[in-house]
Amino acid sequence: MTKKNINEMSFLDHLEDLRWHLIKICLAVVIVATLAFIFSRFIFNSIIFAPLDMSFPTYEFLCNIAKFIDVDSTFCNETMPAIIQNRTMAGQFSADIWTAILGGFIISFPYVIYQLWRFISPGLHENERKHSRGFIIISSILFFIGILFGYYIITPLSINFLVNYNISDIVDNQIDISSYIGLVRSSALAAGLIFELPIIIYFLTKIGLVTPEFLKKYRKYALVIVLILSAIITPPDIASQVIVAVPILVLYQTSIYISKIVIRNQKRKEKQHV
Repeated sequence: MTKKNINEMSFLDHLEDLRWHLIKICLAVVIVATLAFIFSRFIFNSIIFAPLDMSFPTYEFLCNIAKFIDVDSTFCNETMPAIIQNRTMAGQFSADIWTAILGGFIISFPYVIYQLWRFISPGLHENERKHSRGFIIISSILFFIGILFGYYIITPLSINFLVNYNISDIVDNQIDISSYIGLVRSSALAAGLIFELPIIIYFLTKIGLVTPEFLKKYRKYALVIVLILSAIITPPDIASQVIVAVPILVLYQTSIYISKIVIRNQKRKEKQHV
C-alpha cells in the first residue's frame, strides 16, 4: 500500500483495514489457544501450579539467601500450606478455557504486534519505517521479559506471602482455583504490559505528547505511582515492593533516554530540511 493510497483512503476504508488486521489477530490467538487447550494438563501442572511447589527456582534462591544471612524464612518450608479447590460446576472448565486464551495471546504477541504495525506503518514516512524496523522484535522481547519477571518474581512472592499469612491456626487456606489462577494471570500479564513502557514513550514522543523535560519534571510523581503500583501487585512487605519497583524505575529512566533520542533525531531532520 503506497503513501498515495493511504492519503486517498476514507475513514471507512481505514476501519475496514483495521477490521481485517483484528480478524487476523483473533484467528492467530484462537489457533494458538486451541493448541494450549489440547496441552492444558502440561500447562497447568508444569507452569500454572509450579509456584505451589517449594522446589520452584525462586523459592530455592531466596531460601539460600535466607540461610546465608542466617534468618528463618517461609521460603525454606517443605510444603506450601494451601489446597487448591474448585467450588463451582464449571470452574475447572472455565479455568481451562481462559488460561488457553491467555496463553494464546501471550504466545501470539509478536504476531499481534506485527499486525498492528502493518496497520500503522503505511501512514509513516519511509525513513520512519526504516528506523522502526526493530519495533516488533524489541516490543516482543520486552513483553516476554515482563512475563517472565511477573511469573518468576511477582507471582511466587505473592503466593508465598498470602498462603503463609494467617490470622488463626484454626483457619486453613483452601483457595478457589479461579482466585489462584487470577493471581498468576494478573501478575504475569501486568508485568508484561508494564515492560512495554519504553515502546509507549517512544510513540508518545514521536507524536509530540511527551518530551524528556516532561518525563524529568514529573519523575518524582512517577516514583510515587511506581511505589503504589508495586504495593498493589505485590505482597505488602518492603522487600517485595523494592524488587518490583527497581526494574520499573529503570524502565522509566530508559524511557527518558529514548525520548531524548527521538527528539534529537527530529531536530536533526528539521535542520537538514532548512
